[in-house]
Amino acid sequence: MYLTRLILDPRCAQARRDLADAYDMHRTLSRAFVTGDAEQPTRFLWRLERDTHPWTHPTVLVQSRHAGEWDALQSLPGYLQKPAESKTVELDRHVQAAVYRFRLMANPTVTRQGKRYGLVDEEAQLEWLKRQGVRHGFAVKAGVVSASDLLESKRKPGGNITVQQVCFEGVLEVLEPQDVRKALLDGIGPAKAFGCGLLSLARA
Repeated sequence: MYLTRLILDPRCAQARRDLADAYDMHRTLSRAFVTGDAEQPTRFLWRLERDTHPWTHPTVLVQSRHAGEWDALQSLPGYLQKPAESKTVELDRHVQAAVYRFRLMANPTVTRQGKRYGLVDEEAQLEWLKRQGVRHGFAVKAGVVSASDLLESKRKPGGNITVQQVCFEGVLEVLEPQDVRKALLDGIGPAKAFGCGLLSLARA
């Protein structure tokens, strides 16, 4: 697995556009995962970090199974403040049966009568997180909602899209390492193209 940190330059008009619309951000990041003309990009997850300096050093974290060709973004005039920083993560060593601090940007939803709805109540959001833990092999020991926003994209073909984006942080215990490794690779919940689904772990 590969982790890449990108620091965008808010003085760049394209960077400001991407920061304002998650659909545009995903399209720009996809350039690093396309190897041929008209080819679909390989799957990746991304998250706009909230604990950095969003007005001066907006930081995007990208996670992927394959290495990205970041020259595609570095060639955009003024888009990045400095070259992309990438590292590999060995999941077998990184994820074991242990306790971790975590961060997850997600789109907690519930399906009623075949239609998906975003969860706006904090208690319902945390219950959704617990259910994801059962599904993906971990138990939430302590969790909080550190941010909750409604994202709107006006550039998606076929009409606008609205996404309830929630940042969860806290402590979890890995019960089934193989299931958690898969969740790290595949992401958790819907709206992954809009900056949701990326789970990050660090030893507690």
